[in-house]
Amino acid sequence: ADDATGQLQAVWKVKEQLRILLRTNSLADAADAKEELRTLVEAAGRPETNKLYRTICRWWNEIEVLIVTGATTGKVEANNTGIKHIKRTARGYRNPANYQSIILMRSAVRTAA
Repeated sequence: ADDATGQLQAVWKVKEQLRILLRTNSLADAADAKEELRTLVEAAGRPETNKLYRTICRWWNEIEVLIVTGATTGKVEANNTGIKHIKRTARGYRNPANYQSIILMRSAVRTAA
């Protein structure tokens, strides 16, 4: 009995319901999934799940746009991460020309690959 109180299972159900909500293909399905999420959050009775639900409610308009369009910022975030990694490669160089050279070489390697 690793979860004698059942709290872990309740929180896990909330997490899984959120995943279901984000995978829905229509606003009607999303609204139903949100209602089920609310029920599970109330059943869990944890401050963390309550805060999660408040966040979902606060971002509901944006979530609806995601469901309708399927558009995300994933590509932009991936590019920003790549840029951070390239810049990290050149850290420690005091000479600005060397710093720039390392960044350009690393960027060229990533582009060619």
